[in-house]
Amino acid sequence: MSQSYKVIFENNKKWVESKLADNPEFFHDLAKTQSPDYLYIGCSDSRATAEELMGAKPGEVFVHRNIANIVNTLDMSSTAVIQYAVEHLKVKHIIVCGHYNCGGVKAAMTPEDLGLLNPWLRNIRDVYRLHQSELDSIEDESLRYDRLVELNVQEQCINVIKMACVQERYILEEYPVVHGWVFDLRTGKIIDLEIDFEKILKDIQKIYNLTGSNWVMSRKTK
Repeated sequence: MSQSYKVIFENNKKWVESKLADNPEFFHDLAKTQSPDYLYIGCSDSRATAEELMGAKPGEVFVHRNIANIVNTLDMSSTAVIQYAVEHLKVKHIIVCGHYNCGGVKAAMTPEDLGLLNPWLRNIRDVYRLHQSELDSIEDESLRYDRLVELNVQEQCINVIKMACVQERYILEEYPVVHGWVFDLRTGKIIDLEIDFEKILKDIQKIYNLTGSNWVMSRKTK
């Protein structure tokens, strides 16, 4: 067994001791039911961990991560997480967070057969197709990839809003509110893309309305 693997358990022991030193009831409280306000959908990249970059405590964020923070409605994993978060945990905010220098986004733009990754990365290629005119007008390759990261976040947010469980709860409670973020690895800062979902959804609501009601995912701040 490698030394680096053993260190994990040593670190865990130290973590337990530090938590109990601060609060002897920490794990008793942690074992109680969770009630997070946030669902965070992010990339699996080891450099961008949700709780750390948000400064969140255990129990405050429900997390789903995959390559390039994709929300594909044919993916049972992401859709099950969203439905559970919306219907059972009653989260108030759903955050889709990408990050600059995303390997998944770069791989999607590489003309190479990547085997099982091909259908997954095709989701990002589809984002490029939808926004090809804008992206092709960006001459600097690094800036073009940064913009594709942002547009991928936008399209995944829209995929969240397409889901019936999200629409239905929003009609009843005006929650959850959907947000698009990018984490900048170069500065450590979270950037709210401030996507104008109201404008975007005004154009697509007729197509994706699953409730027969008027709904607009407005940017409430409650």
